[in-house]
Amino acid sequence: MIKLTRNKILYNTDKGDTFYDRIIIFFFHLGFLLKEFKKSEDKENLQKFFDFCVRQIELSIREIGYGDATINKKMKDYVNLLFSIIDNIDSWDSKNEEQKIKIIKYYIDENSNFQNIVDYFEKYVLFLRNNTFNNLTKDIISP
Repeated sequence: MIKLTRNKILYNTDKGDTFYDRIIIFFFHLGFLLKEFKKSEDKENLQKFFDFCVRQIELSIREIGYGDATINKKMKDYVNLLFSIIDNIDSWDSKNEEQKIKIIKYYIDENSNFQNIVDYFEKYVLFLRNNTFNNLTKDIISP
């Protein structure tokens, strides 16, 4: 998912990307993955994967150089943001293009090409549906 998150077409090329931009894109990737596999995959495996992702985000924040108090606050904000994204994409398939663009606009920089981002995530969802959770998460969760 990190490789997917680094996809340059997802960012406003004038501004570049920031840690916050990348975390938002990562949350969309994670949210769609969790949404697609929540019915077919063991809840314990999904929880392990979610916990692993949250720990990696915390480590990334520590590498930036924030102190413990700031890390706790940032993590709370980021987890709330992730749950907000998951909540908003839960009924993604039943939304029209305008509603999907509205979701993307809420989280992503206003100078982005929202239609390209929606198209990208539509293809990502198809990619997820054509793969297994185990295949996508090997080396993270032991089968």
